[in-house]
Amino acid sequence: MSTQQLPVVVIGAGPTGLAAAAHLVERGIEPLVLEAGPAAASAVREWSHVRLFSTWGEVVDPAAEKLLAPTGWMRPDPAAYPSGGDWADLYLQPLADVLGDRVRAGATVTGVSRAGRDRIVDADREQQPFVVHITYADGREERAFARAVIDASGTWVTPSPVGGSGLPALGEKAAADRIAYRVPDLKDPAVRARYAGKRTAVIGSGASAFTALAYLADLAKSDGGEGTKGVWILRRGISGSTFGGGEADQLPARGALGLAAKAAVDEGHADAVTGFRTEAIERDANDRLVLAGEDGRRLDPVDEVIVLTGFRPDLSFLDELRLGLDERLQAPVELAPLIDPNQHSCGTVYPHGHRELSHPEQGVYLVGMKSYGRAPTFLAMTGYEQVRSVAAAIAGDLASADRVELTLPETGVCGGAGLFDAPDAQEADGGGCCAPAPQLVQLGAPATVGAASEQAPAGGCCGS
Repeated sequence: MSTQQLPVVVIGAGPTGLAAAAHLVERGIEPLVLEAGPAAASAVREWSHVRLFSTWGEVVDPAAEKLLAPTGWMRPDPAAYPSGGDWADLYLQPLADVLGDRVRAGATVTGVSRAGRDRIVDADREQQPFVVHITYADGREERAFARAVIDASGTWVTPSPVGGSGLPALGEKAAADRIAYRVPDLKDPAVRARYAGKRTAVIGSGASAFTALAYLADLAKSDGGEGTKGVWILRRGISGSTFGGGEADQLPARGALGLAAKAAVDEGHADAVTGFRTEAIERDANDRLVLAGEDGRRLDPVDEVIVLTGFRPDLSFLDELRLGLDERLQAPVELAPLIDPNQHSCGTVYPHGHRELSHPEQGVYLVGMKSYGRAPTFLAMTGYEQVRSVAAAIAGDLASADRVELTLPETGVCGGAGLFDAPDAQEADGGGCCAPAPQLVQLGAPATVGAASEQAPAGGCCGS
């Protein structure tokens, strides 16, 4: 069998991976989708309680919709906002079902290389197929050969730690029973009991942190939630762009999310601690957690900590491949300057496709959230356009692969104000979440956030 007759291995059966499979099928190329979780969209299901700030019209891939159409599948109201659970149940699982045995769940990829060639060997390297090592949930091991590899495994399983230096804070592992790295599902009675009436530190400055703050504020205002208090810990200062695009956001639900977080602070349900980089987590005499900062500050004790400082890619199973990654973001070298969160928000990312996603190892593509490395500015529709271009390139249709067209909503909570530690600084030219120059926000006084924040979804993610 020639290399061209082999399937394309797609790692991950999330939104981008399943879309990649749909585009490959449309091109007459067989995909083999390997999902480590027990079912398709396993990562999305873990945040099923969180509502996206993108509408159904923005999170359904066109090729996937064509594949689903003959089954009688009907796309939900394009203007409605799905939760993660909706996305998984009403779109991603049906898509996996249509793909059938092309999708294997419980299949963890443990390594990818060139057949008979480790990363050192040059001889005839590009003529060799890829070899993918797989471990199944029952412990069985297998290897599969592929003409190309599309890694859409995301970053969900590798959240960033508390420590301000990118390393775990001292005592972070010892305090694991009090630390969560995901937005809590406060509709779950056991989870609700964990946070009700408690003082909880929320560390982070993006959409997930906004969502957690809004959830805790809602809990504080509900029956049985009295005394619930959030402590919002930011590594930077507060500025006009801290809360995203607000009413100017072209994704209204994304703007409302930032306004809801601002309301949580303004209404006294959360206190903001700025410029704080956690160095250690200690326990006091009452077994509560005390966060110690790099500047010597020690915060008042808290009962729980929610860490929402972003995610990072797991590159361990790609170690035998020759990847070209940016030394800061761990994203493909050509893509990195286009998505640098110091310069760009979700909506200011330039259109990109197979060329920006390629590596020295030809035929390997990191797509979806994985392609963004540590950048938090990813949107689902970006991933769909990526895999459309990549599938066309694998099929040899470079004219289509190079015709990358994508318009993203500007501004928002996806990061990229370019301010980092300098809340008074001007935004960098050509980038940023918000068009106006930053204005300092007065905290503590009640503020009117507009009816939109009451009607719009309570949360969302920049991608999965």
